[in-house]
Amino acid sequence: MVDPLLRRSDPAPVLEVGPLRLWSPVILAPMAGVTDAPFRRLCRLFGEHGLPTGLRPQDEASQRMMEPTADVVETLNGGTSVRGLDAPAGLYVTEMVTSRALVERNAETMRMVRTDPSERVRSIQLYGVDPRIMAEATRILVEEDLADHIDLNFGCPVPKVTRKGGGAALPWKRDLLEDLLRAVVGAADATGRAAGREVPVTMKMRIGIDDEHLTYLDAARIAQRSGIAGIGLHARTQAQHYSGRADWTAIARLRDEVSVPVFGNGDVFSGEDAVAMIDQTGCDAVVVGRGCQGRPWLFRDLVAATHGESIPAGPNLREVVHIIETHAAWTVEDQGDELHGMREMRKHIGWYLRGFAVGGPARRDLNLVSTLEELHERLGALDLDQGFPEAAEGPRGRAGGVKTPHLPDGWLDSPYLGEAERSQLHLAELGVSGG
Repeated sequence: MVDPLLRRSDPAPVLEVGPLRLWSPVILAPMAGVTDAPFRRLCRLFGEHGLPTGLRPQDEASQRMMEPTADVVETLNGGTSVRGLDAPAGLYVTEMVTSRALVERNAETMRMVRTDPSERVRSIQLYGVDPRIMAEATRILVEEDLADHIDLNFGCPVPKVTRKGGGAALPWKRDLLEDLLRAVVGAADATGRAAGREVPVTMKMRIGIDDEHLTYLDAARIAQRSGIAGIGLHARTQAQHYSGRADWTAIARLRDEVSVPVFGNGDVFSGEDAVAMIDQTGCDAVVVGRGCQGRPWLFRDLVAATHGESIPAGPNLREVVHIIETHAAWTVEDQGDELHGMREMRKHIGWYLRGFAVGGPARRDLNLVSTLEELHERLGALDLDQGFPEAAEGPRGRAGGVKTPHLPDGWLDSPYLGEAERSQLHLAELGVSGG
């Protein structure tokens, strides 16, 4: 059933992922400490603004997306839910949460997976290494109606995760990967049947650990036979982290290998990049992470470009300041504490102002703001008539360089899990951010 708040005047290609219908082939990638509920909402509303006129949502929140007034904030945080199984501007996935923390009902984890009333499709990214715990976490998400879609993280390259066998290191162990996927898909299916609904499970991975240990094709075959509804591929190895260029040919190879939807990830920093990736690889959707840091309007550009619409000009500084204040108001409301909310905003402010002529003292002062009023005053003192600078385009985030993969001792000796390795797997969730 199509969300009654949405209206379509012309047929358009729709990507089906289980019961989910993506009208736009666009997905926001989870980023720890970045893709919280306010930022996801901002990206999604921009994405919806990029839709052709006949496809745009007609609810009030979308029409007034850039007005940070008290009544709009109240509506978005406590109003009637508008979610459904239709995702007009694509999927906007939560920050990663760990399965064990969810099963233990860690307070921060439960806060991260709570429903945002304005979310259309609730996509939760889940991380874990123990099939039993992963299945139980999935049961909680489905049984307690916390998710419409579950995405599994097998792409994290962070050493504290991979040195214990988690994240990007895990697909090397084919038996463990299959056990995990079958456990999660089985739990989602069984619990979903009892609840009278279907919750699809997707996964995200990298092409391998390094150039000598590629895993993505074997992992994809395992995923497809395990019932995974879609596969995201960051076309870099664990060793690359975010350095160099993503190998889009691997995405094309994966698309030829499996029949389930394939989501390409890596080096999409503009609407033109998204169209190029789809054209060159045949992938079904693009996944974007670092490119939207301080640039949530990128989703407007991505959606517009993938629908064949013209891409709007970037916002001037006055418009960016309005976006910052909107984001800040929503973050304070979300955190329930002004000081905490403003601390969360500081990194975003720096990203938003990239490329604009803002002096060092002003940037330093903005990095110390502790109230919404203080933020308003300091932003208002800037030269707001600046147009969108060319320096604000292009790649975002730290690329770094190639790094030696951090793995458990002997991890690469066999693509199957040994008993000693299995006994240490529980350590892979300890100290992992995201709950």
